[in-house]
Amino acid sequence: MIQVFITGGTFDKQYNYITGKLYFQDTHLPQMFERGRCTLDINVKTLMMVDSLEMTDSDREIIAHNIRRSEYNKILVTHGTDRIVHTAQYLARLDIHDKTVVLTGAMVPYAFGTSSDGFFNLGSALAFAQTLPYGIYIAMNGRFFSWDNVYKNPKTGYFEEINQAD
Repeated sequence: MIQVFITGGTFDKQYNYITGKLYFQDTHLPQMFERGRCTLDINVKTLMMVDSLEMTDSDREIIAHNIRRSEYNKILVTHGTDRIVHTAQYLARLDIHDKTVVLTGAMVPYAFGTSSDGFFNLGSALAFAQTLPYGIYIAMNGRFFSWDNVYKNPKTGYFEEINQAD
């Protein structure tokens, strides 16, 4: 069983055609799992729907609390990409040693259709959650990164290793 915690982020944003702004309504994750024909045993729980730029340490503690209390040791967290590294670092400081926690996000909302990277990132994160050893990871762009060796490159928008092996 994989526990999926939803926290918001671009994954779940909708577009308001009148104001031109993005907003939250409901999560798209159940629809994404169904559309992707996912046959995994998944338990989905929405913790919050916030933009990661507005996420506080109190919000991160809610995520951590739910991870600690989860009976499952494979956990996927959807998260906004702007502060996903901050949350991964926060969780790592808590010494969660008995779980594989994979955070993932999207640069383009799922609601935007085929231009969204959300589907690809979600599928990759599910695979990584099942195969990686216990630890805290970020899964983006088909790759996984350890919480302490990743950053979002502000020039490209891609996630990269801080210390790249030669």
